[in-house]
Amino acid sequence: MFDDLNILVTGGTGSFGRKFTEIMLREYSPRRLVIFSRGELKQHEMRQIFPDTGNSPVRYFIGDVRDKERLYRAFNKVDVVIHAAALKQVPACEYNPFEAIQTNIIGAKNVIDAAIDRGVKTVMAISTDKAVNPINLYGATKLCAEKMFVQANAYSGVEGPKFSVCRYGNVVGSRGSVMPLFKKQRECGTVTVTDPRMTRFWITLNRGVRFVMQCTEDMHGGEIFVPKIPSSKIMDLTQAMAPGCAVNYIGIRGGEKLHEVLVSEDEARHAVVLDDKYVIMPTHPWWKVENWAGSTRMEEGSSYSSDSNEEWLSVEELRRLGEGEE
Repeated sequence: MFDDLNILVTGGTGSFGRKFTEIMLREYSPRRLVIFSRGELKQHEMRQIFPDTGNSPVRYFIGDVRDKERLYRAFNKVDVVIHAAALKQVPACEYNPFEAIQTNIIGAKNVIDAAIDRGVKTVMAISTDKAVNPINLYGATKLCAEKMFVQANAYSGVEGPKFSVCRYGNVVGSRGSVMPLFKKQRECGTVTVTDPRMTRFWITLNRGVRFVMQCTEDMHGGEIFVPKIPSSKIMDLTQAMAPGCAVNYIGIRGGEKLHEVLVSEDEARHAVVLDDKYVIMPTHPWWKVENWAGSTRMEEGSSYSSDSNEEWLSVEELRRLGEGEE
């Protein structure tokens, strides 16, 4: 799908964008690969790895998703947009709620408008498990963004772009991940744990990017894609990252859940199951919705939660992930 196409990634200098660029340049032949982000320093650093000179298809655009006019310019002749730009730190979003709304909600609207008006063919937005039954502002903004991207298909019409969403859990080693924190804390012999009952979903950056790429190829428009990924118990994680260290229980923090959910019980009523993923179908499709061959309906009353997952990471598997071994 990606060969000879013009592809743009918002938030392209983040961990997702860097890995996406690496895989895209190694395994595909895009006509242009546009890295759209607001940070000139991060673009300069990324340019040292992926130069934009000679025959390179890479292009760097400084811009903010809050700026609709800049998006209109950047989306000129673009075929595929991967929307990864967001404010993601839960405490920062709580302390700066207007800023989170401007980027995660208004920015999403600007991406949708620019994609429709500039004739983009395919748009895939990246979401998070925090968007399911949200209890913090970050999750609430991502829930709004999900709704907007799904229903954007009602605005684009038959000939307009197709919009879908990929939603997954914690990315191993990403900004804010607890794994690097535990590795740092083990140097002083004590790790901090909020609650020993806690469980989390985990996905490697490589798998997350490849999941997004595959779903972008397969999407019909209006779906929320959820990968089948393993869970871990927080105490197994401490044993893997900081064996033999003392544990200081500090209590669950505001805006944090004991367990994460990727498909809620309410969403399960209109979700289908495939070998490697769940596909949540749109609830209000004013456009033609395609069936997914080989899928089965998700069981009534079920959900996909980190504490009731069928796949669990062992202590040794967690250790390998934490040390960067996939």
